[in-house]
Amino acid sequence: MAFRTWCLVLGAAVLTSCAHPGPPFLREPMPDNPQMTQVLTDTAAFSGRKVRWGGSVVQVENRADGSALEIVERTLDKSGRPSVNSASAGRFVAKTSGFLDPMIYVQGREVTISGAIEGEETRKIGEFEYRYVVVKADNLYLWEPIQPLPPPMYYDPWFYDPWYRWPPYWYRRH
Repeated sequence: MAFRTWCLVLGAAVLTSCAHPGPPFLREPMPDNPQMTQVLTDTAAFSGRKVRWGGSVVQVENRADGSALEIVERTLDKSGRPSVNSASAGRFVAKTSGFLDPMIYVQGREVTISGAIEGEETRKIGEFEYRYVVVKADNLYLWEPIQPLPPPMYYDPWFYDPWYRWPPYWYRRH
């Protein structure tokens, strides 16, 4: 009986160690999640609809009533993380009720949000008038930057170790 209980505890530990990191909204996509290109064609038809989008941060604007996060949209992979190399459908604004520190939400950081579409607004990018989809963000997840792999160990094919012996001392027959 004790062995069976031990196996169940070990099995549960193994299964929970494989759990997806991050909050629950990252695990499963929204049902009927509209793409940003669909929303841009008729924003009023999608007003109030829940979405889960992500991308790269462009800038943060902190106001008295909350923060506005300007994001370049990217497609999300199966874990909910934005794919950096994917094509973008444009930019959108995620509005939050709290303060977002501009030193943490710096340009280029990846973020995934979920929330309801509020409408659209026009802002300038340089001298160009650009139409943004506005999302009232209920959930916001800032991804850790991907660390590059260290360079491979250097291998010198001409290196000779004078103390290396083959076969090893314990393998030799006397």
